[in-house]
Amino acid sequence: MGASEASACLPGGHLAERSRSPPQLAPGRTGATTRSAVQVGLSGRGAGSVGDVAAELRHWFRNDVRDRLESTAGGPARLRVIVLLAGVLALSTADTATVGAIAGELESSLHLTNTQVGLMVTVSVGVGAVATLPAGVLADRFSRTRLLWISVLVWAVAMLVSGLAMSFPMLLVTRLALGAVIATAYPASASLTGDLFSPSERGAIYGYILSGELVGTGIGFLVSGDLAAVLTWRAGFIWLATPSLLLAWAIRRYLPEPARGGQSRLRAGDAEIRSAEEVQREEQDHAGSPGRSSRNAARSGPDEPGTDEAEPDEIGRDAVDPDDVEEGEVEQKIQEQQVPARDHLVLHEDPTHKSLWWAVRYTLSIPTNLILIVASGLGYFFLQGLETFFVVYLRSRYGLSQSTASSLLVVLGCGAIVGVLVTGWSSDRLIHRGWITARPILAGVSFIVAVGVFVPALLAGALLVAAPLLFVAAAGLGGTNPPLNAARLDLVHSRLWGRAEAVRTGLSTALQAIAPLLFGYVSTLFGGQSGRFGESSASGGGQSGLEQTFLIMLVPLLVAGLLLLIRARVTYPPDVASAVASEHAVHAAEG
Repeated sequence: MGASEASACLPGGHLAERSRSPPQLAPGRTGATTRSAVQVGLSGRGAGSVGDVAAELRHWFRNDVRDRLESTAGGPARLRVIVLLAGVLALSTADTATVGAIAGELESSLHLTNTQVGLMVTVSVGVGAVATLPAGVLADRFSRTRLLWISVLVWAVAMLVSGLAMSFPMLLVTRLALGAVIATAYPASASLTGDLFSPSERGAIYGYILSGELVGTGIGFLVSGDLAAVLTWRAGFIWLATPSLLLAWAIRRYLPEPARGGQSRLRAGDAEIRSAEEVQREEQDHAGSPGRSSRNAARSGPDEPGTDEAEPDEIGRDAVDPDDVEEGEVEQKIQEQQVPARDHLVLHEDPTHKSLWWAVRYTLSIPTNLILIVASGLGYFFLQGLETFFVVYLRSRYGLSQSTASSLLVVLGCGAIVGVLVTGWSSDRLIHRGWITARPILAGVSFIVAVGVFVPALLAGALLVAAPLLFVAAAGLGGTNPPLNAARLDLVHSRLWGRAEAVRTGLSTALQAIAPLLFGYVSTLFGGQSGRFGESSASGGGQSGLEQTFLIMLVPLLVAGLLLLIRARVTYPPDVASAVASEHAVHAAEG
């Protein structure tokens, strides 16, 4: 929801035409005008019953809120996909943010050190890293939406059990199941994004979806942190089970499994998502019909043997001719400029049923993809440490209360949301203007900006000076992800999206897993022997230790930015050309 609201302020939204039930407002009558209309309507009715108020509020929401969000997203179906996928990513970050927000209360209750708190995050994230690779295989071969709602359901149960844990070992064990949502969220979401949205707009779409990560972080810090301060740390975990159950139900109810290869791609104004079953029926209806349009012909290609009763995600896998599916502007410009492909990277057979280890070797053999994976992993490494310990740092550095420090971190999260929305949209616009390497270059610039602003922000002695600098730094850090994620889909065959994202997520998550432990350990080296949150806050030693830790950990961000600016901008065009050539070669081999 936060991503969609923020995106309504950005240019580039598609206005979908819809009919509205009367009564209607005149064009442009929104905001205060609507409230006036509500007041006039109520006064005209005299007493104004509760039913009248509810009706007017529904009318206001439909015309001023929902329609604006749908216009920005490009239609109801597109908004629904963005909100649900953003919600899944929000869960993966709300958990780790909750640990950071309630760290002080956990220390007091269970007598934990910085290192032990870091270990809590490491366990759940580490399990996710191990499980991500097989989850990528499942995302390429089975129903992705089913994987998502089942994982979210398991996550909800695990949060309940975490809140009921009576000791640190018990809490550690219960958090093993939380790796499920990490393992499935990113491969399935990346694959669904590639199939449902055009390549030319994936930067902006990823900006909206990835805002869910930041919204989840804000919810974890603000809501869970305040609940822990007012009630108990257990409430910080337990309350998250309710939205998780609702999200699992919504995914199962409102997000059908789309066909692969672009046949279910959403266009501006679409009200419903065309499921894989619907695509299969269309293929059967159009089979053998003369005079079909190229789009229908693309949707009704030859059936793959043995897929008549296949899983929904298998339907129409071989039915798409790359020439009949909308290409991204990067691919178009690559072909126009006749950028040569790397022959050893061009696939000539369907990679769907290739082994996991073949997929790992192949995706890591793509030079740009390897750079993007490393850069993304280093970014998430720093972000994970920041989420786990920054509230503690703010409390000890500036003497803030738990709720004030959590609120400040939410403000920084808003800066990161601004970053993901701006860079996602900007990368698409720059590509449209002919800048082929806009995505890796913009991500690299964002890394450099984040490092350059974080340093004075951490060294500033006054909160009034540090806060705006931290806001800009957060925007830079958040702005690295939409261009990186969109670029990765440009680099591999569409039938490898799930496993390619699993490789990225696995390596990135491994770095995330060690980040809290490493941040916590390094902080104890600089901040004293005990390294406990309560003692650090009191003595101020923890503030110094964490400050030095954050400054040291900025070095990997600088490395990531330089890799993208110096190396990826050179390797990106031929690697995209190789992916385009693979799509055409595989289709040609299938006849």
